Amino acid sequence: MLFYITKRILMTALVLLLVVIFLSLLVHIVPGDPATTILGPRATPALIQKMREAMDLDKPIHVQIGKFLWNLLHGNLGVDAVTGVPINKLVGSALPHTLILAVSSLSLAIVFGIPMGVYSATHPNSLVDRILAVLSISFTTIPSYVAGLFLLLIFAVELRLLPAMGIGKTEDLSDYVRHLILPSVALAITWIGYLSRLVRTSLLEVLNETYIRASRAAGLSERLVRYRYALKNALIPTVAVLGVGLGSLMGGAVFVEIIFTRPGMGLLIYNAIQVRNYPLVRAGVLIVAVLFILANFIADVVYTYLDPRIQLNKRQG
Repeated sequence: MLFYITKRILMTALVLLLVVIFLSLLVHIVPGDPATTILGPRATPALIQKMREAMDLDKPIHVQIGKFLWNLLHGNLGVDAVTGVPINKLVGSALPHTLILAVSSLSLAIVFGIPMGVYSATHPNSLVDRILAVLSISFTTIPSYVAGLFLLLIFAVELRLLPAMGIGKTEDLSDYVRHLILPSVALAITWIGYLSRLVRTSLLEVLNETYIRASRAAGLSERLVRYRYALKNALIPTVAVLGVGLGSLMGGAVFVEIIFTRPGMGLLIYNAIQVRNYPLVRAGVLIVAVLFILANFIADVVYTYLDPRIQLNKRQG
């Protein structure tokens, strides 16, 4: 297990290095000069050169990558080229809102998706199972930004039951939660359907295993067999998916935060892209990538710990 974790840490570090290199090369891949875009067409060559120096674009590519890596090792994401504010401060104020949105959306997906899947698996081919199947597949096909627009029009514009934009008053928990409901639901809808289908498939497969039939033959109650033995093993694949889900929700939060004007990482990156604020885009995308990779790493380790068969296969390999 220790060897596997060490191997995964090294692979994670390699992926992060590749991400850093790609982000450093991004400004050279995208057409146009960021300094000219930021300052406008009337900027003097001296101002453009000064802006390029502020973004380290006057240095060779390998020097840019090395300096960025060195600053990252010291916990420094750089300085916003437009405002001069440290990027650490900008990210520190935006990241909590994105994390809260992603975690709350994932929690909603778990709370609604898993019970839907369990009920469908324990009542196969019933009328409710077919209705849940239609709902789950429909939810899975709805992009988060489409769901966000519909929820915004229905509950904020037409019914006026929930606020449409912003995060409300951060010191007022109830107001903050009211502003969080629509974005969380919009972001969670796809994963509610996906988790429902995944849990249903896994649980049906486990219920046909030999040890489940043996438990029933031993006289154990159906409720005990289903929820203590079958469901526990059926949820193991879901653990691996949750890591991917959290990373996917972090990416989907970009669109949802733009729709609902939430001051999170999505809106921060979007505004930076509009003005070609390269250092801020690079730092924002890196933070989202790190969270995605970290969530997958944790889910992979937990999945390996929960399922002894994976550890056995690794030893045999």
